[in-house]
Amino acid sequence: MEVINTIGRRKTAVARIYMTPGKGDIKVNGRDYKEYFPFEVHQIVLQQPFAVISGGNGYDLKVNVRGGGISGQAEAIRMAVSRALCEYNGEFRPALKKEGFLTRDPRMVERKKYGRAKARKRFQFSKR
Repeated sequence: MEVINTIGRRKTAVARIYMTPGKGDIKVNGRDYKEYFPFEVHQIVLQQPFAVISGGNGYDLKVNVRGGGISGQAEAIRMAVSRALCEYNGEFRPALKKEGFLTRDPRMVERKKYGRAKARKRFQFSKR
């Protein structure tokens, strides 16, 4: 198996991964994923596709992720890993699709409007 290159997005985060057969090393921006994502919740999100196919120890991942926050980055990586697993073996696709890992979440931050404090919040109203 050669290197599988896929991309995942969530909000403004973009994750590019390079998956190769190996012993389960995951490097995010040159650091170990447990160091990059100190919260266990984000580590679990990253591991979810491997849990669904029940066998994620056979792949090394090199991840480049930019933009967004820590949660958006973790979910972008999850999507990229799911896409790579589908590319590697098409039999994984139904299980990953059922969990929703292959669906791009379209929700984005709404833009701020002029004459408003934020996207929908108004400035304080003063009657007098």
